[in-house]
Amino acid sequence: MTVPNQGLCLHSGQGRSYYFGQDFYTFKAIGEETGQAYALCEVIVAPQGGSPLHRHHREDEAFYVQEGEIEFQLDGVTMIASPGTFLHSPKGQTHCFTNKTSTNARMLIWVTPAGFEKFMAEVCKAVNGEVSPAAPLSPEDLEKVLTTAPKYGIEIIPPPAE
Repeated sequence: MTVPNQGLCLHSGQGRSYYFGQDFYTFKAIGEETGQAYALCEVIVAPQGGSPLHRHHREDEAFYVQEGEIEFQLDGVTMIASPGTFLHSPKGQTHCFTNKTSTNARMLIWVTPAGFEKFMAEVCKAVNGEVSPAAPLSPEDLEKVLTTAPKYGIEIIPPPAE
C-alpha cells in the first residue's frame, strides 16, 4: 500500500511474491516505488534452496539473516550466517547462498539500485503470497534463468566441470 507523500507501508504477507525454485521471494519495495534507488525483498530459503554462484554487474546486493542459518560464498570465501548477520556484496563480486539445514531460513535482500526485481518477475513463478511447498527449478526454468540473466546484468557462473 502507498501512503501519503510517496511513502510506502506493507504489512506482513503483503508484496509481490514469487517462487524461484523452492525459495519464496516477497518484494516489499521495488524500483517504481523508490525512484529506482533500491528494491527490498524478504526471502524464505527452503532447505537445500538458495542461489547459484553469480555476480551482478549493475547493482550491489546486501543480505540480513532473520531466521535460520544460510551458507554464503563471497568471492570464494565461505561463511555461515545466523540470525542478525549482515553481508554486503558489491557489484562485480561473485556470490551465492545455500540453506544446508533441514528447516526454512528467512532473510532480507536489498539491491541498489533497483532492477533485480524485474529479472525475478520475468523468470519466477508469481504467487498470491501464500507459502506452500514448491518444486525445484526444472531444466526449462534453469534455461530461462540462464538466457534472461544477461539482459539484467547478471552473470550466472556455472559449476566447475567434474
